[in-house]
Amino acid sequence: MARRAQPSASLLLFSLGLVLLYFSSGSTIRLAEGQKTWCVAKPSADDKVLTANLNYACSQVNCGVIQQGGPCFNPNNLVSHAAVAMNLYYAAHGRNAWNCYFQNSALVVQSDPSI
Repeated sequence: MARRAQPSASLLLFSLGLVLLYFSSGSTIRLAEGQKTWCVAKPSADDKVLTANLNYACSQVNCGVIQQGGPCFNPNNLVSHAAVAMNLYYAAHGRNAWNCYFQNSALVVQSDPSI
């Protein structure tokens, strides 16, 4: 009996990336080359999920900017701090849509959220 060929790891990762892209954006994201993007927390996201996202992101990147006295401390609320932490993680990992999924509690945006 012939053995079926196993899919390659890169094909599986590519497929997973497409699935995550679909679920994180709700539709296909098409950006102009070099378009700057940010990852922000959905204001409607559950506080427990945002807290988990904040803790995870800050375990992977330096979140000193959201500490008291830091340039991104204010506004001092969970949504803002989680958004900064999630964006730091997103930027540090290549600004890929799948790095902004965070249990479907985040969005990739093209407008600078700090303004």
